[in-house]
Amino acid sequence: MGKREGAHIVWDWNGTLFHDNDAIIGATNAAFGELGLAPITMEQYRALYCVPVPKFYERLMGRLPTDAEWEVMDGTFHRHYAEHRTRCALTEGVTELLTGWGAGGHSQSILSMYVHDELVPLVRGFGIETHFVRVDGRTGPSGGSKAEHMVRHLGALTGVDPARTVVIGDAADDAVAALHVGARAVLYTGGSHSRASLEGAGVPVVDTLEEAVAEAARLAA
Repeated sequence: MGKREGAHIVWDWNGTLFHDNDAIIGATNAAFGELGLAPITMEQYRALYCVPVPKFYERLMGRLPTDAEWEVMDGTFHRHYAEHRTRCALTEGVTELLTGWGAGGHSQSILSMYVHDELVPLVRGFGIETHFVRVDGRTGPSGGSKAEHMVRHLGALTGVDPARTVVIGDAADDAVAALHVGARAVLYTGGSHSRASLEGAGVPVVDTLEEAVAEAARLAA
C-alpha cells in the first residue's frame, strides 16, 4: 500500500464487510410489524436510520418507543435478522482487500455492534478471521453508540496508534466513534446510510471498499 508500518484499520461488520442490507430491512420490518407499523423500503431506511436506534424508531413513530415496545422490537429484530443473514454474503472484493492490506505490513481488526457471541463464529465461518488481530462484537444492551466500545477495542490492541488508525464503516456513528478516540474515519455508502446522511459527518465518503482502503492508506500515512 506504499505506507510505513503501523497503520491500522478498524472495520465495521454489518453493512461494511458483511453485505446484509436485505437481512436488515427484513428484520426491521418484522420489528415494525409487532407494533402495527407499516413496512419501509431500503431507501427510507437509509435516509432515516440513526444511532442510538430508539431515535430511528422515533423518526418513524413520531415518538420514542416505550421501554416495553423497545424490548419487543429489539427482540423481534434480532430473531428475524438471525434467520435472514444466512442468505447474505461478504461485500464483493473483501477477501482480496483484507489480504492486500495485511500484505503491506499493516494490521486490522473488527469492531461491530452486532452481539459478540454471534459475530465471532460468523466471521470465522467466512474464513477471514486470520486477517484480524482482534474481533469484537457488542457486549451489554443494544441500541447505543459505538464510541465507548471503540475505547475498549483500541485499548485492548498492542502497538496500535490511534493517530494512524482509520475506522471504515457505513454509519455516521462510526465517524463519531473514531473521533472519540483520536482516529480517522472513512464512510462507505453501500450499507445502512445514504450518501447525503453520511456526508454530514465531515469525513471522506466513498462508494466502494476499495476506495475506502485507498483513502485509509492516505489518511494513516
